[in-house]
Amino acid sequence: MKKLALSVFSIALLVGSSATVKAQSYRTALGVGIDVGDGPTLGGPQIKHFFDNQNAGNAQVLFGDNVTLIGVDYSYNQPIRGARGLSWYVGIGPQLTFLDNNSIWFDDKHRDNHTHVAIRPAVGLEFKIPSAPLAFHFDWKPWWNLTHNSSFEPSRFTLGFKFTLK
Repeated sequence: MKKLALSVFSIALLVGSSATVKAQSYRTALGVGIDVGDGPTLGGPQIKHFFDNQNAGNAQVLFGDNVTLIGVDYSYNQPIRGARGLSWYVGIGPQLTFLDNNSIWFDDKHRDNHTHVAIRPAVGLEFKIPSAPLAFHFDWKPWWNLTHNSSFEPSRFTLGFKFTLK
């Protein structure tokens, strides 16, 4: 009985792990990210790389309205059963935001050059077109500013359009 249970468990584990491998259909993607919500709209290049089937890193440099943002994120990704190419993810990462002296954001009262440090959690969906090397994502990505009169901005979202590489 133990041998049968062990065999069934081994086969189930093998089938489950092979389904996970098939679900993550690309290793690296290059594209454009757009950050929208309260405050300026930002856009720029981004790269996403999977370290294994579930864990990925995403880096972006975004620009807009005298603001430059540099950020990296870790995300945990899982496919949605029955929805080929669709997956969900949760993540978090640090962001550096460089403000020009003409930019007012985060209710800054002073107009000088300075840098904000923020932590940004993310919850989102990604769709990889199964028959094409294209992927899209949408997430809720609130902004928790840790410097210069710390603040929290819940109304921020990102969109991404990516070309996937193997």
